Amino acid sequence: MNEALERVGLRLLRAFEPETAHGLALKAMALRDRAGLAPMTGPRTSPRLAGRLWGLDLPNPVGVAAGFDKNAEAVGAGLRGGAGFVEIGAVTPQPQQGNARPRLFRLSADRAAINRFGFNNQGMEAIAARLETARAAGAVGVVGVNLGANKETEDKAEDYAAVLTRFAASADFFTVNVSSPNTERLRDLQGREALEAVARRCLAARDAAAPAKPVLVKIAPDLDEAGLDAAVEAALAAGVDGIVATNTTLARDDLASPARAQAGGLSGRPLRARAHAVLRGVARRTGGRVPLIGVGGIETAEDAYARIRAGARLVQLYTAMIYEGPSLIPRIARGLDALLERDGFASVDDAVGADL
Repeated sequence: MNEALERVGLRLLRAFEPETAHGLALKAMALRDRAGLAPMTGPRTSPRLAGRLWGLDLPNPVGVAAGFDKNAEAVGAGLRGGAGFVEIGAVTPQPQQGNARPRLFRLSADRAAINRFGFNNQGMEAIAARLETARAAGAVGVVGVNLGANKETEDKAEDYAAVLTRFAASADFFTVNVSSPNTERLRDLQGREALEAVARRCLAARDAAAPAKPVLVKIAPDLDEAGLDAAVEAALAAGVDGIVATNTTLARDDLASPARAQAGGLSGRPLRARAHAVLRGVARRTGGRVPLIGVGGIETAEDAYARIRAGARLVQLYTAMIYEGPSLIPRIARGLDALLERDGFASVDDAVGADL
């Protein structure tokens, strides 16, 4: 019944401009959760899906990617609705309007989206207070914060460190976002020296405010081989705890939708092969030294399983939920469980990198 109502709701949301529709969807998720009508009473789990990573207990490896719930408006709904973990943000120190609307575009024929948000968010004070309220109301589970920087800030690392420090008590992990294509010159921070310096600043802030909590770096899918070498080397040299592959792409290959000419980062199905290849490249370069999160174009349990076999310990979804709704996460977790059982894996950990 819940999934049938979800399909009706998704059809209704198509009548609204995409960003408005997304905001309404988040509000509906939060209201449904408060009313006790979430599709599940907790995350999908099993002995094969559950595991421990970075000292965190994860009921399953399927999470909500950053950008879906920027302002922590539906954290409880995500955790109780089936996700193994949720990442909020990107969060910047000061509230930020972002780029002018319209800035989110559906590419329905391609099962994709393009956004040029520009780190729009309510700022770390408002978002941290909302997360703390959600925690107090019973939002139990793993929550990460995607660290962003205000557009006008010259020293981006200072902003990242400030956000990390503010969420030291309420978040479980932190992702340094140096790969969004919608903030001018942000991707320049993926160079060898720049990325290592930023990562070290964030790790120092972590050591001071949130000892032992993991710090990850999120990289772009558009790096060439030399750029990928540099980014991975910098991340490992700095001592980060993990790498997220990947963010959105600037590529526009073989798209059918009229909105394909819009500027911004492309996500969804067209990103799948590129994100998978980059993840595989990162896995080969890291050689198991740090856990990886696979993101980009994941729509099915088979997609998630392929990303795990390519080296990811966790996976995240965003754009597919625009088309399928949040119940997609527990469906993927259930299907992933069946695939692990089919192939004789006792746990997700056993399957990580099986195809390398």
